[in-house]
Amino acid sequence: MNGGGDVAMTPAGLDWKFSVDVISAIEFHKAGDHLATGDRGGRVVLFERIDQTNHGVHRRVLEGMDCSSSRHPEYRYKTEFQSNEPELGNEEKINKIKWCQTVNSSLFLLSTNDKTIKFWKVQEKKIKKICNFNLDPSKQLRNGFICSSNAPTSLRLPMVTSHDTSLLARCRRTFAHAHDYHINSISNNSDGETFISADGLRINLWNLEINSQSFNIVDMKPANMEDLTEVIISADFHPSHCNVLAYSSSKGSIRLLDLRQSALCDNHSKLTKIVRENDLEPKEPDTEICANMLDALNECLEICGQVLDENQERNIVDEIKQVITRVKKHLLNNQLLLLRLICANGGCNLLGAF
Repeated sequence: MNGGGDVAMTPAGLDWKFSVDVISAIEFHKAGDHLATGDRGGRVVLFERIDQTNHGVHRRVLEGMDCSSSRHPEYRYKTEFQSNEPELGNEEKINKIKWCQTVNSSLFLLSTNDKTIKFWKVQEKKIKKICNFNLDPSKQLRNGFICSSNAPTSLRLPMVTSHDTSLLARCRRTFAHAHDYHINSISNNSDGETFISADGLRINLWNLEINSQSFNIVDMKPANMEDLTEVIISADFHPSHCNVLAYSSSKGSIRLLDLRQSALCDNHSKLTKIVRENDLEPKEPDTEICANMLDALNECLEICGQVLDENQERNIVDEIKQVITRVKKHLLNNQLLLLRLICANGGCNLLGAF
């Protein structure tokens, strides 16, 4: 990658490293002609569809006629590029990928890790070469002078020709420093100009051409974090109405928002709750809640265990035990939710959270 944010592609195959090549995000292009995957190493790999025809009939025509194809969809490796690098306190793992509107033959997509969103443009670049020289480059000069046999009889103007093409990925915009918690969702708008990003407590609205500011449209963070009862799980724009979006929460509710009502969408237009069979049963006893809290603690220690020594881990465990014994039953769920939010963001300061 050079200073301008360009990433040169090589036609070589994938160099798999199984420690980082675990797929963490996947997204189909709207037309189905391309597929993008992201891995834990911060790399985005693009594939293109190669089974466009079936016995002379275009596959898309068969699908429109509700006819099945005799072959399954096949995708071939197209290119790859490094989207995110490891940063202080943030890993490079790709959380989400979203395709944007295609312009000419260029592909556009958004990718994000825990805190940084990048807007990428992938296009084919022609490799230019200079030919039609006056001197034959294969013939060497003697002491810097032209040999009589190599002297040109007439002067020609050199020409620039294009032979081969190569894929080039360029980072057009970087959107950062807008989320305190890990980003779990991004969604581009049907207007082709804006997109949203969501973490556990907030949803921000961005413009693709402006990376210096964003607008907060949903804020679920309470004044006291101990009053936290639910967090945002995912958020998505309506596929065709640019003013409508929806987000889901950890309580199994889906809220529909209309951006025309107000700048800060504190009140939802429609609420849908998903009732599960477990919700009709009696609530789990204290022992189950405590077990879940300890499971969440183990997840946190796995994330930040490398930067903690044995005494710090022991102090954290002892403090969690004290919380379990002194918090009342009706507050345990809130404490568990807060703990999971901290663990999801790799926080190590668990003592201050309680």
